[in-house]
Amino acid sequence: MKIEINQTTLVDQVEDRLLTYFKENDLKCGDHIPNENNLASALGVARSVVREALSRLKMMGLIYTRPRKGMILTEPSILGGMKRVIDPRILGEDSILDILGFRIALEIGISSDIFRNITPKDIKDLEDIVRIGTVFENNEYTLISESSFHTKLYEITGNKTITEFQEIIHPVLMFVKEKFKDYLKPINIELSRNNRIATHADLLGFIKSGDENGYRDAIERHFEVYKIFMSKRGRNRESDRKKLEMI
Repeated sequence: MKIEINQTTLVDQVEDRLLTYFKENDLKCGDHIPNENNLASALGVARSVVREALSRLKMMGLIYTRPRKGMILTEPSILGGMKRVIDPRILGEDSILDILGFRIALEIGISSDIFRNITPKDIKDLEDIVRIGTVFENNEYTLISESSFHTKLYEITGNKTITEFQEIIHPVLMFVKEKFKDYLKPINIELSRNNRIATHADLLGFIKSGDENGYRDAIERHFEVYKIFMSKRGRNRESDRKKLEMI
């Protein structure tokens, strides 16, 4: 396990070597790992270096410490690191809109999974969500109605990572709806005037009838307000950048 001298930091090397050690020794979730002193001795580095490397792995969710039982190896959440950085309070507008676009693409992409995995109970749950949901004019839903319906669609896929992603980005979506509501409203009005609105009830109708193509078209229209908004914001930001370059 000895560490070689190279250009990366010592802590980086120790972190990488620990991961290799876990793999080479076929350690699995629930297995104990050596204490800091033993690891430091095996690696030939100071205990403080090992402690910092282990701290990183703990932050990743790869290790947790049990009182009087030492360190235990566990399986980290795939998206665990995203939870710490996807916060609309610290993200710039470009990043927020990129996340929004990624979410739209993902939800359209899971259409086939929804139709492949849907059960009568799922349909009943969606019916209940739509029935008790609150929708205002121009396809504007309350935050809880919006979240409940789309979270259920993610759950139907049976993919835990997709479901977890929905939970992580939910604050960003709510931030967009609130911060840019004055920009979204006229777009929704125009879409409604042109009969381009697809409601939760419409989406459910296509699911119940087994019409996957109809559903895919409807989910595209359901998010069209955001696509138009992102396109306009993108053009405005590009225009602003060009103006600054000319100054």
